[in-house]
Amino acid sequence: MLSLFLKSLLGALAVLLIALLSRSKSFFIAGLVPLFPTFALIAHYLVGTERTMADLRVTALFGLYSLLPYAAYLLAVYWFSYRFSLFTTLAGATLVWGLGAAGLLLGWMKYYSVAA
Repeated sequence: MLSLFLKSLLGALAVLLIALLSRSKSFFIAGLVPLFPTFALIAHYLVGTERTMADLRVTALFGLYSLLPYAAYLLAVYWFSYRFSLFTTLAGATLVWGLGAAGLLLGWMKYYSVAA
């Protein structure tokens, strides 16, 4: 139970830091905070302790590929923000991320099931 509390505390601290930075002169740094590997550290620790090091490497490699849907999301936010309201921009960019993530998962499972 303590482990769950600490994980939720990390998430809450990240949200607090984002909120504080978004109000500062350096508001753009708020975009860097979500990229701190808080949840990746947790995921890699859990995979590393419960599975093999080879599985940890696969998880890390998949994490690298997962940057593609995130990059597509950011590009969509940038592009949509010139054309749409905030809500439409974020909803559309989230849809772009979802499509990219679905494509990544389908491609990964097709390749990885053949390679495994």
